[in-house]
Amino acid sequence: MNNKLTDAIKHLIIINVILFVAPQLLKLDFTNILALHFPENEHFGIWQYVTHMFMHGSFAHILFNMYGLWAFGTPLEQMWGRNKFLFFYFSAGLGAGIIYTFVNYYQFNGIYEQILNSGLSASDIQRILTTGQYNNSIIQLPAETMNKFYSLYHTPAVGASGAIYGVLVAFGIYFKDAKLALIFFPVPIAAKYFIPVMILGDLFFGMTKYSIGNVAHFAHIGGALIGFIIAWYWKKNQFKTS
Repeated sequence: MNNKLTDAIKHLIIINVILFVAPQLLKLDFTNILALHFPENEHFGIWQYVTHMFMHGSFAHILFNMYGLWAFGTPLEQMWGRNKFLFFYFSAGLGAGIIYTFVNYYQFNGIYEQILNSGLSASDIQRILTTGQYNNSIIQLPAETMNKFYSLYHTPAVGASGAIYGVLVAFGIYFKDAKLALIFFPVPIAAKYFIPVMILGDLFFGMTKYSIGNVAHFAHIGGALIGFIIAWYWKKNQFKTS
C-alpha cells in the first residue's frame, strides 16, 4: 500500500476545504443550515446528518480530520475500492450523528422532566430555552445542569470526526500491528492498542465533566461503533464465496 491520494479521499478533502474556506471568503455563515442541530431546535433539518460532516469549526479541526482521513483512509480505499469506501465513510458519519443525537436527547429529556417536576409548564420551559433566563428559586437545579440543558438545545455539531473514528477503527481491524503515535505521546504503539485507548478516552470524557473543550465525544464513539460493526463483518466474510 502507498500513500498516493485516492479518488474518494481526494474529493472528500476538496469538498471539506471548499466548505471551510468559501464561507469565510464570502462572509457567509452556513451553520444554521448545514450543522447538525438538536431535533427540537428550529434550525434542525434531516439533511444535517450528512452536511455536518463537511463543516468544521477551526483550521486545526479540519487539519486533523483531513489528515486522519488521508492517513487511515488511504489504505482502506486502496483495499476496498472507491464505492465501498464511500459507503463505509458515510455510514460511520451517519451513525455518529444519530447516536450523538440519541444521547443528547436522552440527557435533554432527563433535565426536562426535572424542570417539569418543579411545577413549570412546557411553554415556561420553552421560554427558558429561548431566553436562557430562569428563576432559580423555583428551579432548584445546579447552574451547571441548566447550562447543559440550554447548550444541548442550542449547540450544533460540526465535523467529520465521527466518520474519521469509523475509518480509524477499520484501519485498526485490518492493520492491527501498524505503529501509531500521538503528538503529545510520540512513542509508537500498535493500532490494536492505540485505537481502543482513544475510544475509551472519549467514553470517559463523554460520561464525566472532565471534557476539554466543546468536543462531541459520543459522535466519536458512534462513528467508531458503526465502523467496527461494518469493518468486522466485511473482514469476517471477505473470503466467503457464494
